[in-house]
Amino acid sequence: MEKKCGAGKTKIQELARVSDRVSFIYVEHAKINRLDSAVTVFDAAGTVRIPAAMIGVLLLGPGTDITHRAVELLGDVGAGIVWVGEHGVRNYAHGRALSGSSRLLEKQAKLVTNTRSRLNVARKMYQMRFPNEDVCTYTMQQLRGREGARVRSVYREMSNKYNVAWNGRDYKVDDFESGTIVNQALSVGNVCLYGLVHSIISALGLAPGLGFVHTGHDLSLVYDIADLYKAELTIPAAFEIASRCEANDDIERLMRLKMRDCFAKCNIMRRIVSDIQNFLEIPVDEQITADVVHLWDGGERLAAAGVNYGGVH
Repeated sequence: MEKKCGAGKTKIQELARVSDRVSFIYVEHAKINRLDSAVTVFDAAGTVRIPAAMIGVLLLGPGTDITHRAVELLGDVGAGIVWVGEHGVRNYAHGRALSGSSRLLEKQAKLVTNTRSRLNVARKMYQMRFPNEDVCTYTMQQLRGREGARVRSVYREMSNKYNVAWNGRDYKVDDFESGTIVNQALSVGNVCLYGLVHSIISALGLAPGLGFVHTGHDLSLVYDIADLYKAELTIPAAFEIASRCEANDDIERLMRLKMRDCFAKCNIMRRIVSDIQNFLEIPVDEQITADVVHLWDGGERLAAAGVNYGGVH
């Protein structure tokens, strides 16, 4: 039998804790390989070695080639892999989640399937939009009404700031060119934001289809989270682009580049992870243990896996 070269699979006890890892590493226009227990990234500037166990999620951007051996190593150490557009503005596909634990997914499912806890999470999301207003007694109908008024106010403010005419959000999914410049820019910016949020949700092992405000779509949670940042990111960016573009300009490309720069400048990835932990009531410093398997024993009880229970009655 041919002897396998390189380092062996790392034991779970030897892996770095999630909080000790570099959360997200973005790579584009490079070749990714493996050297022992490190991932090597080669581009025009040279080669960089990254200890695989210190990677939380590897985001593979345009022009990236990765070897089977590198993917094998990342899978062994529990790192997530997501294939994305430039600086995360699209989510094309993803591999395993950052952690082998289902704790976040189970907490999400528990909260979303109970009417009271689901409403509480929705209120937390809306509270972010209204930091000086107590929304803890608002119904979903009242929350939607307040949010609608807030968004209309933001549109008017940006319209005045950038001197761009605004007649409301009006677009056709199947006819992008029919929209005004600012509406085109808004559509592109929102898609970029959805891609980034989807990448993070996938990396954390959450179900993108289990939303708290949105429902019935396989990206419901993506829309929930993205809505938190539109007034800060996509709406100002869209009006800025519209203020300096003509109808024959490549609005789609210009807006993608603008969103890419916004994401890089405001450290949005770290904020999204922190906000998700807050919504799911997961302490920031709590460790999610990987590759621990239990058997459900009824209620909140768990039983050890890997045990022969044939003699237990």
